[in-house]
Amino acid sequence: MRILVTNDDGIHAPGLSTLEEIARELSDDVWVVAPESDQSGVSHSLSLNDPLRLRQVSEQRFAVKGTPSDCVILGVRHILGDHGPDLVLSGVNRGQNVAEDVTYSGTIAAAMEGTILGIRSIALSQAYGVGGRGALKWDCARTHGAKVVRKILETGIEPGILVNVNFPDCEPADVQGIAVAAQGFRNQALLSIDARVDGRGNPYFWLAFAKARFEPGHGSDLKAIAEKRISVTPLRLDLTDEPTLTRFAQAFAE
Repeated sequence: MRILVTNDDGIHAPGLSTLEEIARELSDDVWVVAPESDQSGVSHSLSLNDPLRLRQVSEQRFAVKGTPSDCVILGVRHILGDHGPDLVLSGVNRGQNVAEDVTYSGTIAAAMEGTILGIRSIALSQAYGVGGRGALKWDCARTHGAKVVRKILETGIEPGILVNVNFPDCEPADVQGIAVAAQGFRNQALLSIDARVDGRGNPYFWLAFAKARFEPGHGSDLKAIAEKRISVTPLRLDLTDEPTLTRFAQAFAE
């Protein structure tokens, strides 16, 4: 099995090294094509007005001055050429990608791009808690990652579907199982604007989430992570809402 590994945190991110270790448990034919710099939050964007600069870091490892989606396209269509990958693994992201994160995440977008190109694709992320981004428990993803990916591949991924996997903020031995979970939804009242002023008196702003307690929905990826379970969520490229499609069709037919 030929595996293409990518991420959105950049070629030097510790999560990428973790994912390489996971991939090498599954195959000895692993290729890495990742962004030159941090591309977190760029979602499914493409670099249409700038050239893609490609740099070979080492054997079968490449950095691209572009987005995660650019990396997958360049990896599949150019670097790997006629012998494309059988699997795209994206991550391991620094922080969970659950709930509405999936609409912003470059990690998820890379898996989406792989799916569009007809390749089985899985996104993996490692949650962190009160210790912050400097205290991520990478061993959780490292220990359980290959087992989860194998199970997903054995079960099968249908065309047009990608799989989103999130590891909880705990040590590997403290994981309470695996939950096949729905995409959750956060309380958007927690989204805030942090307004500041620079040294010249000019205003600037940070997007931020206020810290407050809320109850994640039952059966959701948020709930699974809160309960120290690995969440596995299948996502589909077709965003059509069938009930509304039917209701609109009936309304416009009148």
